[in-house]
Amino acid sequence: MKGRNMTRWRDPAKDPRQEPKSNLITAEGADRLRGILDHLSRVKRPALSAKVGEAAALGDRSENADYTYNKKELNRVIARIRYLTKRLDELQVVDRLPEDTDRIYFGAFVTLEDDDGEEMRIRLVGHDETDTAKRWISVDAPLAKALLGKSLDDEVTVAAPGGEATYVITEIAYRDPQA
Repeated sequence: MKGRNMTRWRDPAKDPRQEPKSNLITAEGADRLRGILDHLSRVKRPALSAKVGEAAALGDRSENADYTYNKKELNRVIARIRYLTKRLDELQVVDRLPEDTDRIYFGAFVTLEDDDGEEMRIRLVGHDETDTAKRWISVDAPLAKALLGKSLDDEVTVAAPGGEATYVITEIAYRDPQA
């Protein structure tokens, strides 16, 4: 059977999307998720509920675009609240520095230099707080896995889409979670 909802079959044992994700998060990432949950619960959901109530009071719901749109938006917000509540319960907040700050562990800011001499500064964070604009990568990413446990001046080789990439670690820094 063919159709737009059909996807190609993937072997679950080899599918990278099926790999378990770590449940680590920084203290600031957990605070950000709690803030989002609080905003959705206290501000967004009541406002949408009021809009749905007002639109429903206008009469025929089958031809009421305001009712349909706001009801869908309300259901989306409720689903997000449910997801965040469950996810925050599963997460393990890392709120202390590692004992050996000369090695790369979760939460580290790492400066890498490639073969061309270009520098790149990244941070190893949890799956829920990755941000490509800030160059915060998941601790589950291939580059992060290759970096874990390494120290200053170590060389790291990682498989990249254009072939293998080699980096030298030029700086390791941590932000104190208590500050």
